[in-house]
Amino acid sequence: MNRRAVITQGEHLVSTDPDLTISTLLGSCVACCLWDAEMSVGGMNHMLLTRNQSTADAFAGVNAMELLINDLLKQGARRSHLQAKAFGGAQMVTGLSDIGSVNSAFILDFLKVEGIPCLSQSLGGASARHLLFKPTDGTVKMKMQKDAALAELAPPAPTPPVGNGLELF
Repeated sequence: MNRRAVITQGEHLVSTDPDLTISTLLGSCVACCLWDAEMSVGGMNHMLLTRNQSTADAFAGVNAMELLINDLLKQGARRSHLQAKAFGGAQMVTGLSDIGSVNSAFILDFLKVEGIPCLSQSLGGASARHLLFKPTDGTVKMKMQKDAALAELAPPAPTPPVGNGLELF
């Protein structure tokens, strides 16, 4: 019996269950699928922002990756046997900063620095991706919405001031 668990932004899941498939839907977010084939354990995360301008969030991606790796190690994985696949990082809305390319660059840089081989990737573009990941063997199925048009973002209408500008505290 095949079971499916869905993860969303900011979540990760690790499993040794051969009947479990982890699923997520990505736009500009990125997901990293990590597994240790020898120990039949793997996991996936879903990162909305890997880097941010504020100091408090500068390590959001590093934190998300370390949480995933630590949970894999707790389930018996060996860091030296980890393998990766990376997905997402699309530019879904024109007129906004291209956070997707920042997220994509982060995940590839992180894996390189950590010495974790990235066996395959599907990053960038303008299409959403639906992933199905088998954590025990590293198998990934991906479906792209190939003809997804970029959404045009209209500038916000100015809001009229409320009150007389006096703030009471």
